[in-house]
Amino acid sequence: MDEWIDYYDSTHTIYVSKLHRDRHFALIARDIAGYVSSPDAVVLDYACGEALSAGRVADACGLLYLAEPAPGVRGRLIARFAPNTKIRVRSLEDVRKMAENSVDLVVMNSVAQYMTPDELDAAFATVKRILKPSGRFVLGDILRPEVGMFRDVLALLQFAMKNGFLKDALVGLISTALSDYRELRTRVGLQRYSEDEIKAKFAKFGFSGSRALHNIGHNPWRMTFEARHAFTGT
Repeated sequence: MDEWIDYYDSTHTIYVSKLHRDRHFALIARDIAGYVSSPDAVVLDYACGEALSAGRVADACGLLYLAEPAPGVRGRLIARFAPNTKIRVRSLEDVRKMAENSVDLVVMNSVAQYMTPDELDAAFATVKRILKPSGRFVLGDILRPEVGMFRDVLALLQFAMKNGFLKDALVGLISTALSDYRELRTRVGLQRYSEDEIKAKFAKFGFSGSRALHNIGHNPWRMTFEARHAFTGT
């Protein structure tokens, strides 16, 4: 995961325009807020990225932890949300030290593909420990083995057409093909999981999980899962 952290901590071009970036984070925040079940809930967004619209999630809950491994991104989060008393920024090391059974909702969106299987196991173990018995774990934007990059491109173009940045998206795709992202994706790769593999991983760590009807974000060919502690019976 370290090389991906360095990439996202750099001046990258993963978003084709400011409008793309803003609409991307607004959509994710809307989808995450939809999983908040109580205005008093404690929510953790695990490896949240820039989280530009996190204020919307904070409005829906009691306390929002934004956990981010990239130090530069984390510094921007601290500066951006300093006035918001409902938002606290943490490192992933801080998350590992959080109190047991202290979080109502953990969201890990568009993160698993950048982790090795062992890193994802370690993250699951942390979530298992800090999640309340009645809590919920949402794992989003999982890449499927049978779905290739063409679907990612198509999803971006559809999102761009709907939100008014199609021209920028077409130019951005050419730039991305020549960028460090493409080279890194080819060299390091992205982890892909089938629905059965994710469910088996949930079971390994004592969760009962199922696939959600809709993926978080704009890509309908990726998967989101909801899980709870298996012993709760819910």
